[in-house]
Amino acid sequence: MRNLKLIIHREYLARVRNKTFVVMTFLSPLILVGMVLLVAYLSSLNTSAIHTIAINDQSNLFENEFEDTETLRFINLSGISLEDAKLLVEEKEYSGVLFIPEKDSNSELAKSVMFYGKESPPLGILQEIERVFTDKLTKRELISRGVDISKIESAETRVSIQIQNFEGQRTSKMSNYIKMFFGGAAGYLLMMFIIIYGNMVMRSVIEEKTNRIIEIIISSVKPMQLMLGKILGTSLAGLTQFAIWVVLGGILLTVAVSFSGLNLASPPPMAQEGMDQMLNNEIQQLIVDVTNLPLGTLLISFLIYFIGGYFLYSAIYAAIGAAVDSETDTQQFMIPIILPLMLGIYVGFFSVIENPHGSVSTIFSMIPLTSPIVMLMRIPFGVPWWELAVSIILLITTNAGVLWLAAKIYRVGILMYGKKPTYRELYKWLKY
Repeated sequence: MRNLKLIIHREYLARVRNKTFVVMTFLSPLILVGMVLLVAYLSSLNTSAIHTIAINDQSNLFENEFEDTETLRFINLSGISLEDAKLLVEEKEYSGVLFIPEKDSNSELAKSVMFYGKESPPLGILQEIERVFTDKLTKRELISRGVDISKIESAETRVSIQIQNFEGQRTSKMSNYIKMFFGGAAGYLLMMFIIIYGNMVMRSVIEEKTNRIIEIIISSVKPMQLMLGKILGTSLAGLTQFAIWVVLGGILLTVAVSFSGLNLASPPPMAQEGMDQMLNNEIQQLIVDVTNLPLGTLLISFLIYFIGGYFLYSAIYAAIGAAVDSETDTQQFMIPIILPLMLGIYVGFFSVIENPHGSVSTIFSMIPLTSPIVMLMRIPFGVPWWELAVSIILLITTNAGVLWLAAKIYRVGILMYGKKPTYRELYKWLKY
């Protein structure tokens, strides 16, 4: 036990005292915050751009139908020909010309409207223009059929369906996205931690093996203790770095936003208009949905799956590091590690959000190689306690087996030099 503590202490100090580790620990939050501010600034420039569209209406039906907004301006050029309107728009560098021909029927008119411009307009602008045409032509068609539009408008009733579970707890229409956000963030964070710090464990083993230091260390320390010490020491260094990132990144982001004046949460002006009603009624319910999430279960499960998933994959990384002589030789062994992680992410985002309790989501939340990611994504949707227990038991059992197998490969591999091992040779090492 004393040797294990010494190895953990040595690995931890070797990581945190490394110049690259120190630089990236403090530089990464600066880069991340800078990227967030840059994206927010570019988005604000993009959404604040004013688009000017000329209306060339030969039907005389839509001259007063288009209203200016904060980012959209309409200019009436119906008194001139289409060719002259094109030349004027090109000269003034407007966004384009909306040409509305004169047709006998609404159906023909709906198919004949054209937009002429140097490039395609943003999708939001096209949708707004199409909405105006749809409303106007629909009313015109109803009037031509003798329908009283005023009666239809007065009878129109907007429906807002309220969602409530069988226990009487109300939820919002966005509750599934909130659950997916929390679960997806937990699963993706775990995957990134495994990849980043698992590679760090592997590089540490390769470095000591190539420097022949391992021959001295192994004379006084059992291979299992050495492997566990590397995994634990590297994980503690990773947690230290991650904690600094969260604290420093949060402080930098708060200070940067307060000084820059950028509103990272504000939607684009056109989107803001469509969100007003939702903000009045849904935002309070969204807060309630967040508080109704099983946050305690999610936090505890995150710690369990974090430890279990990290140990599982780090043992595999350590075994690979012991089996090869350089990082270039590790490529043939990386697919079995990356594939389950990517599969867990894809299953989580494409299956869990559609049917969190379906057979695909349930099966992959039980398989130990994917359960740390998929189960974390399922938990916000509510998972029976027995499924969670079975998944954790399978993960712990698999961890013990993988650690035992990895230790056997590690014991033989750290003293093997000069030859790239094959999968058949690794299988032979397991029998030693």
